[in-house]
Amino acid sequence: MIWELFLVFIKVGLLSFGGGYAVIPMIQHEAIAGGWLSEMEFQEVVSIAGMSPGPVATNTATLLGYRVSGMEGAIAATLGMVLPSFILIIMISIFFYRVRDSKWMKTVFYGLRPVIAGLIAYAAIHFGFMGNSDTFFTWQTFGTVIIVVIALFGLVKHKMHPLTIIVASGILGVAFF
Repeated sequence: MIWELFLVFIKVGLLSFGGGYAVIPMIQHEAIAGGWLSEMEFQEVVSIAGMSPGPVATNTATLLGYRVSGMEGAIAATLGMVLPSFILIIMISIFFYRVRDSKWMKTVFYGLRPVIAGLIAYAAIHFGFMGNSDTFFTWQTFGTVIIVVIALFGLVKHKMHPLTIIVASGILGVAFF
């Protein structure tokens, strides 16, 4: 069972893209197809993993492995989940270390800045404003925009510390919502 957990999570770690929550359906398929957990048990595991600090996919793998085979299962599932990414990061780091001073590489990274900013803006709009509502302009959208404007004003104009902005935004979020 330990070896099976390791191999399943190696496969998940190798073939999954898109971040933790994008991997959950693949883990769910493997857990239910393997007969390790029921639908309800899997939902409990993901709920606990989501509330735990750290990446949700790795936490889910760890908890699932623990439920299936105890501490050995948790270790096998976690290693299987993180090993492909770890090896890939090491290989990419070696490559980037060799080409870090290349003018071509600096140009590529400079060109990626607006793409990354656009992806972050898309994620903020998609997940922050759209929700389950059919209309874009709701009181929640208005409140969120006000919090964002106040946070940006505090950061740019008054040079406030980001931690202060995060705490103040959280307090305003609780007050609005």
